[in-house]
Amino acid sequence: MISNLNRREIGNILLSLGMVPCFTGWTRADDSLALAPDLKKQVDQARKKGLDWIATSQSRLGHWSAEGTYYAAMTALAGIALTCSGSTTTQGPYAKNISNAVDFLLTQVKSNGLIGNPKTDDRYTYGHGFAMLFLSQVLGEEETQQRRKDLIDALRGAVKFSINAQTKAGGWGYVTAKEGNDFDEGSTTITQVQGLRGCRNSGIKVPRQVIDKAIQYIYDCQNKDGGISYSSSAEHKGVSRPAISAAALASLYNAGKDKSEKVPPMWKYAKRNLHSLSDEQTWGHWHYTFLYYSQVVYRQGKKEWAPFRNRLYTRLVKAQKKEGFWDGEVAPIYVTACCLIMLQLELAYLPIFQR
Repeated sequence: MISNLNRREIGNILLSLGMVPCFTGWTRADDSLALAPDLKKQVDQARKKGLDWIATSQSRLGHWSAEGTYYAAMTALAGIALTCSGSTTTQGPYAKNISNAVDFLLTQVKSNGLIGNPKTDDRYTYGHGFAMLFLSQVLGEEETQQRRKDLIDALRGAVKFSINAQTKAGGWGYVTAKEGNDFDEGSTTITQVQGLRGCRNSGIKVPRQVIDKAIQYIYDCQNKDGGISYSSSAEHKGVSRPAISAAALASLYNAGKDKSEKVPPMWKYAKRNLHSLSDEQTWGHWHYTFLYYSQVVYRQGKKEWAPFRNRLYTRLVKAQKKEGFWDGEVAPIYVTACCLIMLQLELAYLPIFQR
């Protein structure tokens, strides 16, 4: 077995030579089967073109945005996509881009711990959650003492902000519980759970009861068919949503709740609605949905992952624009970051996405 450190070093060498590493089949004993040579070549090229497009589209201030909005969310997601390739703030061909993204997000830290800007991000809890996730993943590789301290301070403050923003029901809304009249919904709750879990895994103290309340919130949103409702409120109960269900399931795995009795019916629901990758699916937010569902399937092991991955990767490669980006319902930077995270899951560089 090759260590994560050696894998990262080898990956950076390959990236510096213009090659995208694919460690499928030898990162772990039960990893997925290797890609077919033709598809592997296409995936390698798609990864490289996508990563380069993200790098060259970064602003000189270090951020990305969705047409002038959601700076924190887009910057964090772009940063995650780049770090999934093996680069860190100090190593690899995208080190400068990642470092600049970190610096930008640190400038967005508010006195109350929020990472973001409510003036440009009206649904700022999304950006806050993604920022926690990104910054917690780069913390372990940060070699500069001062910036490491800055990251720890920012993440500690971010955790406190999330605690104060949590609703009585245990979830989160688009804004804080106080500003949103205690409204909460599934998608923002998921970003908080993953972000908080990333912080906890990185050594930042996160009170157990905060995560426990959030997990119970997800359980309370579960319906008889195994799927998850948009919200725990009575008006939404009983109507499952594939996208929220996939995201909820991914967050439960992140939180170490994979043995929960709630998981098997949730997995069955998600698999029944998402696994075929059918073009006949009528619900929206495709890239958001499969950003999370791909994490879920990857956790199942090679029997489930390999055939699904081949279909998913084939679809993603075909959808990429010649310039290197992907487009969809949201801004290209968002869609491209989601696609690249999916395409790089099995490289296994980020702890939060590892089996």
